[in-house]
Amino acid sequence: MKNTFLSLVAAVSMLLCVTSCIQQNKTTNATSDSSKTEAADPFSKSISQPLVSDIYTADPSAHVFNGRIYIYNSHDYEAGTPENNNGDHFAMKDYHILSMDNIGGKVTDHGVALTTENIPWAGRQLWAPDAAYKNGKYYLYFPLKDKKDIFKIGVAISDKPEGPFKAELEPINGSYSIDPAVFTDDDGKSYMYFGGIWGGQLQRWNSGKYVNESKTDLEKDDQPAVAPKVALLNSNMLGFAEQPKDVKILDENGKEFLGGNHDKRFFEAAWLHKYQGKYYFSYSTGDTHQIVYAIGDSPYGPFTYQGVVLKPVIGWTNHHSIVEIKGKWYLFYHDSQISKGKTHLRNVKVTELKYDDSGKIITIDAYSK
Repeated sequence: MKNTFLSLVAAVSMLLCVTSCIQQNKTTNATSDSSKTEAADPFSKSISQPLVSDIYTADPSAHVFNGRIYIYNSHDYEAGTPENNNGDHFAMKDYHILSMDNIGGKVTDHGVALTTENIPWAGRQLWAPDAAYKNGKYYLYFPLKDKKDIFKIGVAISDKPEGPFKAELEPINGSYSIDPAVFTDDDGKSYMYFGGIWGGQLQRWNSGKYVNESKTDLEKDDQPAVAPKVALLNSNMLGFAEQPKDVKILDENGKEFLGGNHDKRFFEAAWLHKYQGKYYFSYSTGDTHQIVYAIGDSPYGPFTYQGVVLKPVIGWTNHHSIVEIKGKWYLFYHDSQISKGKTHLRNVKVTELKYDDSGKIITIDAYSK
């Protein structure tokens, strides 16, 4: 009888062990399957989805005009150009403007708003644009290489926010480099921020004149980093009212970042917005792939570094805009979800942006769903 009882206990123990092992294996397999899914699809935890998927879009500059949201972005396409550090594979040649009534609403693609074929001074590469409204007109600002392969900034005008836009005959006098961003302050004055190193050619203007050499100044890691530029615009919005000035970005000790500080120095994609009376200057660190920001008391700066707005996205570039819509703040950005990671074939996204009680931006991870 005793042996029978012991045999029964052993059998029950064995059954419990087997059941436990099966359950453990299920849990392990589920975790493994989840990891495999994430590895196979790194976008599975995306906090937002592409605004449009039938064309490639990037570098979103968002504005609210007449109560509607308009997004002015680059239009990527596959030109078949080999990739290089100058960005020749970003061979964009026109703009499509997107719009929607509200965040999460239906997105309208208004078609081609401007093309290199209609810009008299055009060479190649129609990169990240921005837009502004004043005097009953809408102004589209765009970087484009001229016929000598030098980036200049042009302006085109329309009666409607979605265009089509008609370009001026010449680029803005005194303009150079890329990524124009226009901020209009409460007093009605408008300022353009611009610049981008490496392929954006900003470092080639350090002497005040264009020098066809892109590496020399970038290799001075122990010298102040190449600074983005700012210039007050004329009242007609068609030119600079002054010579462009350096935008000073400082650390907590009031010192400029050195060229070797790739985590915090400026690379490209300047943007300015105002929150609670302070000026927030945000930008991309480029080869470290972050959107970071600094705060100042004037649209001219200086700006003191604060932290990271957006962690690296999938795809080499990172470019954004920050805008208030119906009492909430939003970050427009891009990654390469549709093309499955091709850095020059991107898609625009949007997510809510929040501040803490001290006015600091709460860092966003685009893949933290």
